[in-house]
Amino acid sequence: MNNPVPQPRRLGRYFFTSESVTEGHPDKVCDQISDGVLDAVFADDPMGRVACETFVTRGMVIVGGEITTKTFVDVDQLARKVLDDIGYNHHKYGFEAATCAVINAIGRQSPDIAQGVDTGGAGDQGIMFGYACRETPELMPLPIMLAHKLCRKLSETRRAKVLDYLGPDGKSQVTVEYLDGRPLRVETVVVSTQHTEDILDRSGHHITEAARQELIDTIIRPVLGKRLIDNKTRFLINPTGKFVVGGPVSDTGVTGRKIIVDTYGGRAPHGGGAFSGKDPTKVDRSACYMARYIAKNVVASGAATECTVQLAYAIGVAEPVGVYFDTHGTGLVAEDKIEAAVRRNFQMTPRGIINQLKLRRPIYRSTAAFGHFGREDAGFEWEKTDKAAPLRDELLGGSKARKARALAAA
Repeated sequence: MNNPVPQPRRLGRYFFTSESVTEGHPDKVCDQISDGVLDAVFADDPMGRVACETFVTRGMVIVGGEITTKTFVDVDQLARKVLDDIGYNHHKYGFEAATCAVINAIGRQSPDIAQGVDTGGAGDQGIMFGYACRETPELMPLPIMLAHKLCRKLSETRRAKVLDYLGPDGKSQVTVEYLDGRPLRVETVVVSTQHTEDILDRSGHHITEAARQELIDTIIRPVLGKRLIDNKTRFLINPTGKFVVGGPVSDTGVTGRKIIVDTYGGRAPHGGGAFSGKDPTKVDRSACYMARYIAKNVVASGAATECTVQLAYAIGVAEPVGVYFDTHGTGLVAEDKIEAAVRRNFQMTPRGIINQLKLRRPIYRSTAAFGHFGREDAGFEWEKTDKAAPLRDELLGGSKARKARALAAA
């Protein structure tokens, strides 16, 4: 397949922003419950079919979708355990695992869909993207990695009771300044975190300056370090003033509503399909994992410093109907040669993806907060770079191979 000529990386000075949310954000609560249901099915029935969606609002959790399985899942108990694990276990947060209503509205999968999937075809049509670049050790864009790390730091600090006024809900946002495609510094950091009334000033409308500085010193500076921050970096902490009312009390949540947080922070295209609550026969999820696996190994091989992969599927058809590569002008070889090497080293049918990435295991709830990519947690097979060496050997030789090895080691 001859792809269009890739465009060169953007030149000049510009700013790029990405956001993340904590595990207590209402949408992420829903993602974790839905993936918790998927894990519970896979624990006893790895061949189960799951398409689970969750909705949370004030005092209520509704779990729906289509599931076909030989096992039984106590949805009521599971939802309450997830909520308790997240931290919604005290009335001061306005939403409590022990007292909220849990409604189970799950049905069976449509037989019309099943007949196409049973033969190894894709569970739906769609386009899926994967991306990798050399901005971070994780081969991810810097803004989204920093945003995730800030939210994870908020969670770790809350759970360790280092700042005992923190609540489960929260967000981060990071704006990075670039020059000719290279990150220079952080321009702005936004951290909005749920908290108790203990840190409000006398007006009752804003957190105290002491609490603001404590959040900067305890959360932001340890994550960003000294290299990315200068005297012009702006810190916006709870910019509305206070954030006492949070979680499902303040905002409804729905599974699959944080697809850009889940992927690349807006840096790469997104096909539109959400991940959580879907078993891996749904290529919305599994093919995105494979596309990331491919892109990451292409970059890790040294064949390119940036890579976007698109895979496209038709429902009931096993082989992808479209494969597209773009190395954004950074490739040492043409995209069609990269594609040919990838086809020889990676499996791209739904069944092949599931087998290669070991996706019929209860690994999914851990993916449902802090991003699906750029992590080395157990079970994240799509983050391995075990195909980088074969790709390097096949695509590059002589001086190119030496240059690729130098890039990979940098």
